[in-house]
Amino acid sequence: MHPQDSIASEPIVSAIIADTIVHRPTRPQTPYQVLRLLPKDATPAQQDSAIQAWFKPGEVRYSEQPDTLHLPGHGIGRSPKDVNLPQYYRESFFAKDTLLHPELTGGRYGVAGDPVAYTVRNDDAITCILLFCFMLAIVVFSYSRHIITHQLKAFFHPMRNDSTTFTTSRFMYFLGIQTCLLIGISYYFYTIHFVTDDLLIDTPYILIGLFSVVCFMYIIGKQLVYHLVNTVFFDSKRNGHWTWTLAFITALEGIALFPAVILQVYFTPSFQNILFYIVFVIILAKILTFYKCWNIFFRQKRVYLQIILYLCALEIVPMLVLWGVLVMITNELKVIF
Repeated sequence: MHPQDSIASEPIVSAIIADTIVHRPTRPQTPYQVLRLLPKDATPAQQDSAIQAWFKPGEVRYSEQPDTLHLPGHGIGRSPKDVNLPQYYRESFFAKDTLLHPELTGGRYGVAGDPVAYTVRNDDAITCILLFCFMLAIVVFSYSRHIITHQLKAFFHPMRNDSTTFTTSRFMYFLGIQTCLLIGISYYFYTIHFVTDDLLIDTPYILIGLFSVVCFMYIIGKQLVYHLVNTVFFDSKRNGHWTWTLAFITALEGIALFPAVILQVYFTPSFQNILFYIVFVIILAKILTFYKCWNIFFRQKRVYLQIILYLCALEIVPMLVLWGVLVMITNELKVIF
């Protein structure tokens, strides 16, 4: 029985194999099958040549049958191959839609929300400036803390021969630059709160830089005028001591203004209270300046009219000029509707 069954089944197996061989495609039907015939290290040029060898592009033949899909009552649509076809015929409603053409950049869908208003506390540049001021004060104090402490203790004593008086002046000049920067930031806040926030220059960095440069020119000009006047009437020793004293008071003024600027930037106190504090610091600095001027130049002479005229001409008038220049700049930048 088994040999007969084997012999009987052989024709059936042969028929199946023959049918499989007949229906198996003799050439690749897709580019993927062509690429499978190539070795794995075939270059793109070789792959392209193999595909072109197996597949020949044929001529595209458009249908000549009339278009029967137009609206009832309307004429037959015009062919898109017509060169005289107007532009509005060739472009559809979705011609420039990003969903139909992924290569086009898409816009925002929906209703745009209100943009977040600008605040100084979220400004990275202002934060970097304040960090720079803080690090500058720390560095200066770390290099000359003993000398600064000594000068603070001897500030209200008569002038003495001290070798540290002129060696620490270079550190005080760095803090003087910081004072100019803090005064510029304070005046920017004053302009925004009490004058106007509609200025020709929208960038706060330019405004703060402009105000700071004006303050720096005020300090340099005042030092120059003091030097020219004191050279005529006083000796070099007193002039050197007075130059360092002005730099020291200016540095202390900037250190005292730093907390006010920090509170105004990162917290929401009343600006009127901050303004009272700033005015108090400036008045205190002027009082210390008057005292040191009397202590250095007019202590032995016992003259009071000269010191009043001296300080009014060299201290009060330059400060009023500074305020006038800042107000003039603000009025020029103000947007008048």
